[in-house]
Amino acid sequence: MVQQTQYSGRKPHVWHLFFLAIPLILANITTPLLGLVDTAILGHMDATHYLAGASIGTLILTQLYWICGFLKMSTTGLSAQAGRSNVEVQEQKGRTKVLVQGVSFGMLLGILFILLQTPILNAGLYFSQSSELLSQSTQAYFNVRIWGAPAALANMALVGWLIGQQKTKTVLVLQLAVNVINIIFSLLFVFVFEWGVKGVAAATVVAEFSLLGFSLLATKSLVNMTLFQSTWLKWLSLKPLLTLNSDILFRNLALQLTLAFIIFKGAGMGAQVAATNAILMQFFALIALGLDGVANAVEALVGEEKGRRNETALAYHVKVGLLWSSLFAVVYALIFWQFGQQIIQLLTDQTALQKEASSYLGLMILLPLVAHWCFLFDGVFVGLSKGKAMRDSMILSAIFGFFLIWWFVTDLGNVGLWVALLSFLAFRGAILGSWYVFLISKPQQRIFDNKVG
Repeated sequence: MVQQTQYSGRKPHVWHLFFLAIPLILANITTPLLGLVDTAILGHMDATHYLAGASIGTLILTQLYWICGFLKMSTTGLSAQAGRSNVEVQEQKGRTKVLVQGVSFGMLLGILFILLQTPILNAGLYFSQSSELLSQSTQAYFNVRIWGAPAALANMALVGWLIGQQKTKTVLVLQLAVNVINIIFSLLFVFVFEWGVKGVAAATVVAEFSLLGFSLLATKSLVNMTLFQSTWLKWLSLKPLLTLNSDILFRNLALQLTLAFIIFKGAGMGAQVAATNAILMQFFALIALGLDGVANAVEALVGEEKGRRNETALAYHVKVGLLWSSLFAVVYALIFWQFGQQIIQLLTDQTALQKEASSYLGLMILLPLVAHWCFLFDGVFVGLSKGKAMRDSMILSAIFGFFLIWWFVTDLGNVGLWVALLSFLAFRGAILGSWYVFLISKPQQRIFDNKVG
């Protein structure tokens, strides 16, 4: 039976989690900024189909990589549980094993995407229903950008590993460095070499492999490759990681299905509704910048305490995480209440669209207050490596929290879609929160087991 353990030193301050989260929030902000630069570069070319084609190619890859987000989530929890000691050989071995397995699996998955690039591209073009000229630009961009897939997916595992080791400042520095590299090479390839849309794609590939190299250098002092064992890459050793990844994969697919339903159902209601939803989704993206940062910090801290089998510290970090998540949610709600109209005006100058989007501001104010629970507990369960709980809660929330609610409020049209989304987020938070309470009721039997599925 596992005994409750106390902190060996002073209890970490409530600001500890905040200072872990801030670099991750800043790193999150750099991604859309990079997209703005690429858009500006392509927007200054002599035809609009270059920008549109690159946007479709980016969308195809973004959706593909987003589904593969399990690489980052699973590696974060396992890395945190492996510990951060530079003395204990067992901890060094555990950290090295997680890194080797995560990076290897990511690169193999990226190579598979390269081999399947033609059917992936054809599927994307089919759903986008692009014109011939637009399809040519998309193909030109995609066929270059896909070669960065092995590095992009390996980077997911590396970033997750670094977060698990609480190296959030390193993650921020790496993200800033790779964005600068991407911008420099985009300008070089497009305006000096005149490679057009292929140049923007090639610059991203250079940046992805640069990030891979920098990240590996950043991990060099934290791992001991002399402890490497070839058996780590055999099925029996990989099975826990693959099981966890498969659970989170199905979790991501259920989430993606729900979000895709909102986008396509809204598009079926007309161009005005589709444009309105595109604006409202930016409010969702804004709250994700902060709430994801808090959740990532919680992942690292909870995972570390699971590795130490310290239930007192684990529960403390969950409470502190909930505190910061709630504060961020309230701040977001106040910002949307006071400046929601101005945010909409920044996103569109069309009066009719501004009026339509403004009618949803009440729901947008509720959005962070409802959503922060599921963000926070997602982080807790990533840290615990409880993939099955994440999978099952997402599927149950999609079925009963979203689609069933949508069936009842379908007469409300697009408003009903957003009501169903709020219900979906609330269901996720409630189910995961209840599951966590169940786990800590008898932690010696549940929280500290070695099952990762």
